[in-house]
Amino acid sequence: MFSILGTTLKKSFNPPHKTSLLFSGRLSSDFLEVLNTTLRTQKRCIATSIKTKKRTSSKLLVTGASGQVGQELVPHLRTIYGPENVIASDIREFGQHNANSSGPFLKVDVLDMNKMSQIVEDENIDTIVHLAALLSAKGEKNHELALRLNNGGTTIVLDMARHYGLKVFCPSTIGVFGPNTPKEHTPDDTITHPTTIYGISKVYMELLGNYYHNVFGVDFRSLRYPGVISSHGSVGGGTTDYAVEIFPSAIHHRQYTCFLRPDTKLPMIYMPDLLRATSDLLEADSLGQRVYNLGAMSFTPKELGECIQKYIPEFQLNFDPDFRQTIAESWPQSLDCSRAQVDWGWKAKYDLESMTKDIINLYLIDEEKQLATTITTNCSWDAKGYQHQRAHLLPSTPNLHKNTHHQRV
Repeated sequence: MFSILGTTLKKSFNPPHKTSLLFSGRLSSDFLEVLNTTLRTQKRCIATSIKTKKRTSSKLLVTGASGQVGQELVPHLRTIYGPENVIASDIREFGQHNANSSGPFLKVDVLDMNKMSQIVEDENIDTIVHLAALLSAKGEKNHELALRLNNGGTTIVLDMARHYGLKVFCPSTIGVFGPNTPKEHTPDDTITHPTTIYGISKVYMELLGNYYHNVFGVDFRSLRYPGVISSHGSVGGGTTDYAVEIFPSAIHHRQYTCFLRPDTKLPMIYMPDLLRATSDLLEADSLGQRVYNLGAMSFTPKELGECIQKYIPEFQLNFDPDFRQTIAESWPQSLDCSRAQVDWGWKAKYDLESMTKDIINLYLIDEEKQLATTITTNCSWDAKGYQHQRAHLLPSTPNLHKNTHHQRV
């Protein structure tokens, strides 16, 4: 009975004639009819099938845990709440970092309401960190999946929160803004006219989350993530992915071709800051609003390339803009985060310079470990051979390790 929403959506988003759900910038009448019917059916199912439970301990369920943010947020949350109290979930297995090895992992489709509700009941969940979503670039290539996953998943999670008394954190994005939004120091409350399916779905999430908070008392919280930069080279199909891809390319190939123009300025955040901001908001006692801007720095591809060249002088950055350029041009260049600073003390620790130094250093440490492993299995190498291989594999970065901290906060 809980699977009705997921089943209905899956069937309705595979029309026999593959007719477009979008035309002239508006949702088709067929889709709106399907969505309205689905939501009415879902409301009846939840009202008759979910019973409110009393929570006795703190336990989190993270959806979309194998994505770029999830792979690092899950271990971070487990250091706070304990490995057994943070359940990672996704429709696919974890990636190379295998974060599920430090605690429980469940393979589940967020659109499967029956399975999701079973997890909440069986595991005594009191908080859902809802990361499952199709991001901006991928969403533009698959509108149907983006609508089904992003809007359907949000609706299921918020309805479960309403009836189980759960806290919900669901990240939003700078993609909620559009061409008419102020470009510099974009405030929390301003025009949101997104130009992508991803942005539209996140506006839906923000509005629905606020509605459920105001009408049903759901403890809904959200941060508008800017471009997220990880030191692991893992990307999720977003418009700011270049800022992640550029580092391993610089280390291994000494060159990178960026899909944005050199002067495209966008707000960004380094993963350690994002993790700390997310857990801080989860634990904040009193909030003045439900959705906050989150920012740390803003830069262009050219500025990032020049910063990398300080440590890898031979690095070459080229440019070949694609469809993501249009998306980027609709987004702000910087964010006003003053409300987050006042309400729960947000302050970024990393800027462009310190982030670049930290990421390159982490990559070099990993390379050193891999090289040492190779040498261990090849005992015929002498000291001269080691230095030759190191010079070949690793760029010359004198004193890079000095005074660089790698503790994740």
